[in-house]
Amino acid sequence: MPSPHIRFRCDPALAELLPRPRLAREMIPEWIRSMPAKAFSPLHDRDIRTVKQCPPFIDAMAHGVMILLPCDVHVDKGQFRWDWEAPPTTVEGHPRAPLSFHPPAQVTGSPFEQGDALVLKFNSFWTIELEPGWSLFATHPVNRHDLPFRLLSGLVDADHFHDAGINFPALWTAADFVGVLPKGTPVAQCMAVPRERPELQFDILQGDSASRYSQTVAEVLASPNVYRKRYRQRK
Repeated sequence: MPSPHIRFRCDPALAELLPRPRLAREMIPEWIRSMPAKAFSPLHDRDIRTVKQCPPFIDAMAHGVMILLPCDVHVDKGQFRWDWEAPPTTVEGHPRAPLSFHPPAQVTGSPFEQGDALVLKFNSFWTIELEPGWSLFATHPVNRHDLPFRLLSGLVDADHFHDAGINFPALWTAADFVGVLPKGTPVAQCMAVPRERPELQFDILQGDSASRYSQTVAEVLASPNVYRKRYRQRK
């Protein structure tokens, strides 16, 4: 299935001010680039490959698009402020603040109810329109446990709902964090997914499928880059 077009729109007063959404592959974090490709494992008594050499790990981080924080946000142990000289917007009802807050009661009875944990909402300054039959899956930036929040995942039928922004709720997980979330921080990783439900089929491994299974497992165990060289598709 060909990839759909994703159309972003913003208030004209903010067009030259907002960081535009970017392909996730352009935003691989620096810690991936700087981490070693191999590290010593006491369990194996030798060097083993790190996740830096795991294509599925990296490809998941590089899939879709990132929605970015529009300005610096200063945080001091749960206190948030921002200095953002944004011009008046021209569209009525458009947000002016980079984030707002949900009442904690909204997560009552869920695993997200964690004492006094803050429930944020990263406000959207972009509308997102997809082609017919596609929905927008928004989730926490994949494998980004270095970020001091955890986005709550959501699925929006953005082929129909695209005339207003999609906001992104998150838990603030670093109660003692003091510092700055800089402009351009990825706050949500978004992927266009087909809305049609899959048809599930079940079978057993036998005959040719069992032989291929054993052969593939043997090849993967014998050589470190079988998946990358033979199966991984160009993205």
